[in-house]
This record gives sequence, structure tokens and C-alpha cells, in this order.
Amino acid sequence: MSVPIRLTHFLGAKLRALRKRNGLTLEELSARCIQRDPAAAPSVSYLSMIESGKRVPSERVLELLAAVFQRDRAWFLDATADIDAIAAAPEGESRAMPFEPAFLFSRELLQKAIPELLVQTGTTGRQFAHLLIRAHQELSRNDFPDLERAAEAVGKRAFPLQVEDLLRLCRAHGLEIRWYRAEPVLARDSDRELRSVLRSFYEPPRTVYLNEALRAQPARLKFDLASHLGHRVLHGGDGVKSPHATGGEMGGSPAGGPPSGAGLKPQDLLYAWRDFECSFFAGALLCPKVPFRRFLARESHRIEAGERIGLTPAVMMRRMTKVSPYPYWHFFDAYPPGFLRAVYRGNGIPLPWGSLARVADPCPNWAVFRMLDAAERAPHGSQISVLQDGERALLYCCHSRRERDMAGNPHVLSVGIDLAPALASNGAPAEQLVADIAEACRKRRGEAPVPPAAAAAIRAAARVLDIAWVEDALAGPARIICPCSSGCPRAEPCAGARVSRAREITDVRAEVMRAIRRAR
Repeated sequence: MSVPIRLTHFLGAKLRALRKRNGLTLEELSARCIQRDPAAAPSVSYLSMIESGKRVPSERVLELLAAVFQRDRAWFLDATADIDAIAAAPEGESRAMPFEPAFLFSRELLQKAIPELLVQTGTTGRQFAHLLIRAHQELSRNDFPDLERAAEAVGKRAFPLQVEDLLRLCRAHGLEIRWYRAEPVLARDSDRELRSVLRSFYEPPRTVYLNEALRAQPARLKFDLASHLGHRVLHGGDGVKSPHATGGEMGGSPAGGPPSGAGLKPQDLLYAWRDFECSFFAGALLCPKVPFRRFLARESHRIEAGERIGLTPAVMMRRMTKVSPYPYWHFFDAYPPGFLRAVYRGNGIPLPWGSLARVADPCPNWAVFRMLDAAERAPHGSQISVLQDGERALLYCCHSRRERDMAGNPHVLSVGIDLAPALASNGAPAEQLVADIAEACRKRRGEAPVPPAAAAAIRAAARVLDIAWVEDALAGPARIICPCSSGCPRAEPCAGARVSRAREITDVRAEVMRAIRRAR
């Protein structure tokens, strides 16, 4: 006899999370079941189908699984609202969403729902494709060894490469370089206009066209050459690649290829994936893992060091998140007043942005938003931040720089790390130190010097990581930040925050229940 389907919508997700939390493979779980009841024990394939929601276990199998994990049988059923338990994630990562019940996340249903979602939210297929690839990049911890190997085979791990080296490599792979002139133009991006310039593009089968303006900007020229060379090496130079443009559509270079209309089309994924691969190849070619890691160690991860060897801050920051032995990094590229151009979250930092769109209610204490504010004079700086995410207090440090793109548009690049895992690895009581910093900030309207004990622990962790700008950040105050200003955890709303009169239904419900209890 099987368990009623109406009680098993989350059973698969609960079982999978419980198994992984206990470090068991499907084979090991099946073996555990065999030890207890060989006749009823499910096979590996059957367990997999239970976890994916394709099968409902019998009462006997459910009892067996409950016995293995020392759980009450009822815990696995929907009647137990312990959903948070299956959404837990390892330290340093964002909370996972349990994709159950399976029928709501079937391929057929998603194929119908996603295009409607994109239309209703005003998200283009290309933007959504970039979002999917970003999620894959984060889940993979930025680890793409085939792209690394391809770049190293071309560049032989030479570092640093000069413009002449890139031109020589292009010629060796049969590429022809041609130059053209193109001034910045006014481009449309969703509901706004901004300056945009076509930097370079690839014309199949082997011609790379470069804007004359790149001659005066060798760091950008090197990246464009490396990316187009990657297209030749990885894809045979078939031309299925977006042009390199500054400004224009957020979430990647302005669209290349045929227009994609509403919904998610195959060419959206193809172009987005090709753009990512070529960009990753370029970073790996310009900054091969081993020599670049040594360079970062010598320079204590200072972004400014890249200027001496002709690397843009964006390349330095992006590649840093990959080659560092420390895995908990994040990277933002944001345009005013709050548009997200690029992001990487190797530490699951909760984003204040919507889906590649303008943030509607920014917390002005994020370093990125402070830098985007024209009133902020410093061109670069480091900041320690306490982010209140529900009941969790998270601790980050970032280094941000205000730059201008090739079309002259201001934007902010920011790279940062999650400090808590580094503190814990160094033997410090991370949770208590984060709480101490948060409490110090709350007592002083949201920002305060880092308490001495916490500062000493952060300084020690920074020296182990060899990241100089983490120590630099201790010279300034730590700040409380939050995903949006309307949920600001400060005692007094921060300057620039929008004060909302909206109330949560749960608060109203609590008031009603208190009134009922008083009346009894």
C-alpha cells in the first residue's frame, strides 16, 4: 500500500536533503535499507525516483527510510511543515529552494510558464539566458577546466601578455585584424537611454574588426583580442557571438544574431553561452591560473596592481574570484542609478537587485550604491558590511572602484569576500564576532568602528588570505546593509532610505490574536 499522493509533495525533497546532510550516496542509503529489511529495501534507481518525485514509496518503504534516519514517519509527509529543514544550505551558500512537488517543475510546465514569466516581468530571453548561465557558474564554483586548458594551450601560460603577443597569437590562428572608426551613440536600454560604443566584433570566418579608439586603451584591446581569439579556438570562428559593445543592453553585450522576440529562444541560450565561454577564455588566457595566483600573492590582491601589467579592473576582479584558493567571493558591475550589468556570487550573498534590472528600493549603505551616488567623492574604497538576512547576520568585505566605460558612462566594479568562513577557518568564534560587530553598528545608527577583538580576528584572517584591502577596510566603519531599505534593521532608517507605511499581513494577524487573547 502506497502513501497517499496528496501527502507526499515534499517527500522527495526532504529525503534527498536528509540523505545529503548525512553524507550518504544513493548506493549507501540502499545498503542501509538492505541491512534492516532486505525484502522491502528499495533499489538505487527506485530511491532516485522517490527523490525526484516520480514514485511514491509504499508504507513499508517509508517506515524503513524513517528507521534509517531515526525520524518519525510523519516528518516526511506534507503534514509536517518543516520546510526550512530541506532548504538548509552549507555555510557560505544561499539557501536552496526545494524543487518539489515534481509536477510543478516538470519540463513541460516550465516550458509553458517561463515565456509567460519573461513577458510579464519585461525580461528578455537574452537576459534570462545570462541569468541561467550565472546560476550554473555559481553552482560550478567558477570551475571550467576545459576552458582553462584551451586557453593555456594557446597562451602556454605566458604572463603577462602584451598587445603584440595577442596580435601574434591571432595571426598564428589565422585571424585577420581590421580597424574601423565608430563614435559613441545614444542607445536604448529597456526604459532608458545611455551612450554606447561598438568596440569590436567578429566577422566569420576569420576577421576581427577593432575600433580605432582601442589603440589608446591597451588593457581593453587585449581583452577584446583574447575573447575573439577564444571564439576562433572554441567555436571555429562561425560568428555566433555577440559584438563587444560598451553600454546598451544590461546583462551582457547588446544582442547579436537574429532578434529573439518574447520568451526564451534557442539562439538566446546559444549566444549567451558563447559569450560566457569567450569571456572566460579571455580571462584564462590573460591571467593563467598558476602565474596569476602568484602575482596576486605578491601584490596582496590589490586591484591597482593590474594597471602595471595592462589588465582592466574588471578582468582583475573576475579572474580573482576564480584563481584564489578561497572560494567565497562575489563580484558586481553596476550602472547608475542601480542597474546590474554583471554578477558572480560564489558565496551566495543575497542580492539587492531584481532580475538584471534596476533595483527599486536600494539600501544606500551598500558600497556599490554609495559609489554610484555622485556625491560620493572617493574613486575607490574598501568596506566591511553586516548584512541582515532574516535572522542571520552575515559579514562581508569588499573593494569597490568607480570607473568609466569606453563610452564614458560611469559604473562601479566591486569585488568582495564572505568573512565568516575565513574567521572560522582561522579558529575565531565567527558567529559571536559577527554579532558583536552588528551590535556595535546598531548602537551607533548603523555604522561603527569594528570592535577591537573582531578587528584583530579580521586582521589575522586577512593576512592568512593575503588580501590587503580587507585590512584597509578596518580603517573605516563597518556598516549595516540589507537587501532593500524598506526592511532596514537599523533603529533609525538610514539617510536616503524610503520609509514605507506598508504593513505585513502576519503583523496584522498577530495584532488580531493579541486582541482576542486580551478579550478572553
